[in-house]
Amino acid sequence: MNLCDFAPEYIRSIQPYQPGKPIAELAREIGLDEAYVIKLASNENPLGTSPLALDAMINALHDVALYPDGSGYELKIALSKRYAVAPEQIILGNGSNDILDLAARVFLKPGATAVYSQHAFAVYPLVVQMIGANGLSIPARDFGHDLPAMLDAITPETRVVFIASPNNPTGTLSGEDELFQFMERVSRDVLVVIDEAYYEYLPETNKPDSIEWLKKFPNLLITRTFSKVYGLAGVRVGFGLTHPDVANLMNRVRQPFNVSSIGLVGALAALQDAEFVQKSYALNRAGMLQLTDGFRKLGIEFIPSYGNFISFNVTGDAANTLKIYQSLLRQGIIVRPLGIYEMPHHLRVTVGLESENKRFLESLENAMGEIA
Repeated sequence: MNLCDFAPEYIRSIQPYQPGKPIAELAREIGLDEAYVIKLASNENPLGTSPLALDAMINALHDVALYPDGSGYELKIALSKRYAVAPEQIILGNGSNDILDLAARVFLKPGATAVYSQHAFAVYPLVVQMIGANGLSIPARDFGHDLPAMLDAITPETRVVFIASPNNPTGTLSGEDELFQFMERVSRDVLVVIDEAYYEYLPETNKPDSIEWLKKFPNLLITRTFSKVYGLAGVRVGFGLTHPDVANLMNRVRQPFNVSSIGLVGALAALQDAEFVQKSYALNRAGMLQLTDGFRKLGIEFIPSYGNFISFNVTGDAANTLKIYQSLLRQGIIVRPLGIYEMPHHLRVTVGLESENKRFLESLENAMGEIA
């Protein structure tokens, strides 16, 4: 037998996560100048990185021969003050994906079950399958989470529930009251992970007071990231907030030095850059309006979004949707096809700069004309 045949079947059957196509890859394939390509596929911040974070990371380069602080002490203290939680309630990760993986490693095992929504973030079923546990996808309601149905799906074997709010890739938001009622009704022996990667893009009136819930629900884990609004996707820093006992277990399986020294100083500085966060939020609001107005003029259906991206349905035909995607690539525009999310008729586009949104809409109109 081949050595790989001895790996568990649930590992051999994993379909690896497919990130958005890199700019350099498309430039090579199509023969384009990289400067001409616009990437609107991975929900990155079009303004780039927080200037405070960038300066801090540059200044920290002379220390890269040294291992980082494995405890992330300074960043934890800053997060503790920002969110009024104890440092013992904080887990740092190599992006928030790392926190999701740690939760699965601690609370799942073969035979256990995790519950998540249809059309939810692709990493949820991936981390569940890596453990050999069972994943249960609950049909979405209007492309969003059907929380009552998810609650009804919980059995004695259920150990983890994943909830994304706002949800990627649909941009839908679970209401604060509905989320709180879910937490009140779910069994305390089930860990509920509320993934808030896009929290900073929410208007104040739509932000749930989820961190305050930690005082009441010891089975709650909130995950957030520095990859989106802070513009630190390339250095991979995320964090989780939870009960100290849960954090203690997750830290036991966390890889040593899972956050780099550059990431730690960058995140610490970014946390203080309120001006950059507000500028990013305002740009996103304006860009979202630009895109939705453009979709309406083109007669394109879209899912109203609370994130920094929006999913749209051009043709209602999977084959034509793929043609639209390929046409956009030829025009130097990278968006995200959503076939892996059981949404073969949809594409997802990140909100970009005004000029990038304009060129995207023009290219989309050209693509539609090609298949008409």
